[in-house]
Amino acid sequence: MKPIEITELDHIVLNVRDIDRSLSFYTYVLGLKGERVQEFEEGKVGFPSVRINEHTIIDLFPIKGADGRKESVEKAEGNLNHFCLVVGKEDFAGIVDYLKGHNVSIHQGPISRWGARGRATSVYFLDPDGNEVEIRCY
Repeated sequence: MKPIEITELDHIVLNVRDIDRSLSFYTYVLGLKGERVQEFEEGKVGFPSVRINEHTIIDLFPIKGADGRKESVEKAEGNLNHFCLVVGKEDFAGIVDYLKGHNVSIHQGPISRWGARGRATSVYFLDPDGNEVEIRCY
């Protein structure tokens, strides 16, 4: 029997405490396009998403009963170590100052790391729910 062939990543799902805060972070700070936001607000769908590219999205799944706010963000516990987003050289050139300008603290980097296409330079930071995000440039 021939093994299956995985061809791409379709989506990841992040548990979030505050949908509005997370949507703002992923759309305003990281520049991703919100999807199904109106349908979520109207109660027609269970969660909104943000689009990375034509093939990949991040679903923002509301945690039931969450209080919505934390005084300081700490890395979330769970199965997800981090996820990585790729940007071009132009956007990466000022990424540290850009993130700091949006009150996002850099956890690590810039640093050279291995990835799907070989060596790249990366920075690491936390989203509003403590999920570690890596932005890299090849």
